[in-house]
Amino acid sequence: MKDIVIKDLCKRFADKVVLDRFSIVIPAGSIFGIMGESGCGKTTLLRILLGLEKADSGMIEGLPARISAVFQEDRLCDEFSAIENVAIAAPKKTPRAAIVECLAALGLGDALDRPVRALSGGMRRRVAIARALLAEGELLLLDEPFEGLDEETRRSVMAVVRRMAAGRTVVLVTHDEEEITALGASLYQMKE
Repeated sequence: MKDIVIKDLCKRFADKVVLDRFSIVIPAGSIFGIMGESGCGKTTLLRILLGLEKADSGMIEGLPARISAVFQEDRLCDEFSAIENVAIAAPKKTPRAAIVECLAALGLGDALDRPVRALSGGMRRRVAIARALLAEGELLLLDEPFEGLDEETRRSVMAVVRRMAAGRTVVLVTHDEEEITALGASLYQMKE
């Protein structure tokens, strides 16, 4: 695992400059929290790291081959159960018991085999988190992953994420400094 080095990254959409010579080093194995005003380029940065957007210029070094993510929207397969949604992203040899254990740790023990379309928004969010955790990406990108969770659930889910993501590089985009603290993340304030 290597540090991720981002140098002079530029991205614009039509006349709007979103990233302007953005440079940063994300230390390998760290939990790196990014905060900033809406529209400053946080999500765009994650999309570039995932390969979903192409930077106009600049360079990224040290990006691992395996990346997992929790997007702002859940991106689940509605007809599949919670277990099936997680199994899609998990390595093929992942035992069902490991998937059940992860979902149960996130408070979903009673919803394992229900289609995710029948789950509440907060439950769906936790399925998306379980899927990213078990996908075993060396880099875990979290784009406002705890949005929509009540306070007690949010705290317990953050503890599970911190434990299960240990040793991986994690980039957390959030508007809540409490999440940075709870995950033991370093804080980077992104500016427009």
